[in-house]
Amino acid sequence: MIMEHRAGFVNIIGNPNVGKSTLMNAFVGERLSIITSKAQTTRHRILGIVNGEDFQMILSDTPGIIKPAYELQSSMMDFVKTAFEDADILVYMVEAGEKELKDEVFFSKIQSSKVPVLLLINKIDKTDQENLEKFVEHWKEKVPNAEIHPISALNNFNVTEVFNRIIELLPASPPYYPKDALTDKPERFFVNEIIREKILLNYQKEIPYSVEIETEEFKEDEDIIRIKAIIMVERDSQKGIIIGHKGEAIKKVGMQSREELEKFFGKQVHIEMFVKVNKDWRNNAYQLKRFGYQQK
Repeated sequence: MIMEHRAGFVNIIGNPNVGKSTLMNAFVGERLSIITSKAQTTRHRILGIVNGEDFQMILSDTPGIIKPAYELQSSMMDFVKTAFEDADILVYMVEAGEKELKDEVFFSKIQSSKVPVLLLINKIDKTDQENLEKFVEHWKEKVPNAEIHPISALNNFNVTEVFNRIIELLPASPPYYPKDALTDKPERFFVNEIIREKILLNYQKEIPYSVEIETEEFKEDEDIIRIKAIIMVERDSQKGIIIGHKGEAIKKVGMQSREELEKFFGKQVHIEMFVKVNKDWRNNAYQLKRFGYQQK
């Protein structure tokens, strides 16, 4: 008997820091989305592709839903809008204790969705059974069209069950991508994201949010990858903070990035980093387009 092939876009949305990237990485089995405890870690829409013999699940990790304060954040919310437009299945993630989405327009789209909605209550390890039951009842009332699944993405609790349910809900379709594809992003994108993650982890206040990374060179030989990356900041004062006293701060970022990149690519990496000032790039439409952010 020939099994019918299923394929579709499974788009993951939710407020910042709800665990979307952790879930997608768990589903894909690879670390595609960077993860930190800071809001706005995810800036782009990242696809992770899971292939089985008779299915292809195209997972989409989107930026956390926020009220935009500048043009970059507006572009980030455009990625969320497109996630509603092409979804075959919507995964709406909330944190245990969370009661609402930060944007009522997006929330109404979830409530009126014509495609299946899975509402995942994440981080249930941080609550007790009595409160969890209250959260489930709350979300049943607010989103009656959703299937509700309590999970812990970090501890892999109920993740396999949700994964199998998504496969059941995928529409009949041939694969959209080659069966050996893992993502739609090129190598340079992941270099940029890994360096940006290390900056998020090592710097405070506004610095991480004022930074964009551009990989100028990516040369892969048989046993080594040579990378030249530019760290863009908005002001001269930020350049000094990124570099640090006697270059110690940027040296630490470079070392951590190299270690992570060697794990990601499975071979030796040599990386050079330079810091440049790109004034007010977060509000510059040309610069945002250049860095791959979607424009209206």
